[in-house]
Amino acid sequence: MKTDITQALVHEHTLILRMLAVLERNAILTAEGKYTYYRFYEDAVDFIRSYADRFHHAKEEDVLFEALVRNGMPRENSPVAAMLMEHDRGRAYVKAMEEAARAAAGGDATRNRDITDNALGYLTMLREHIDKEDNILYPLAERVIPQEMRGGIVAGYCTAEARTPADFEQKYREVLERYEAEAAPHAA
Repeated sequence: MKTDITQALVHEHTLILRMLAVLERNAILTAEGKYTYYRFYEDAVDFIRSYADRFHHAKEEDVLFEALVRNGMPRENSPVAAMLMEHDRGRAYVKAMEEAARAAAGGDATRNRDITDNALGYLTMLREHIDKEDNILYPLAERVIPQEMRGGIVAGYCTAEARTPADFEQKYREVLERYEAEAAPHAA
């Protein structure tokens, strides 16, 4: 029986996709001038950087992608290279969204368009990225990674998870659920 090496990552994608849905809702409302609770964007950036990037992407980049390369996939001009470029592109969107949200929170309402553009750019790119991982890269990894490498991959995930507080995932789930529960929070 093969050890599953991608199911935990797919599971983490479900939480990330839920945050993207809330981000989309609020970004559209911000573009319409109906949502000015900029604290949400700070919380979304924290979720993205902490949960999606440092927690989830770290497992992909430091464990799964490295295992694919060790198993013979080229580091350059490969699915791994494409995924890494998209991770970097996502980080640029998040940084720009954060800067615009901070400026807007400081009173510069002209930055709402920057918030919206970067939020929508990020979530569109990340949804496509997750789809490629879930439907192309992860199934490929499940097919080509030999059983003898799988224990090390799972151990790598456990090591990455051990670097986070015990209540880490619950904390971000609660932040997400709080914003999901708001129909049209903090409307202008």
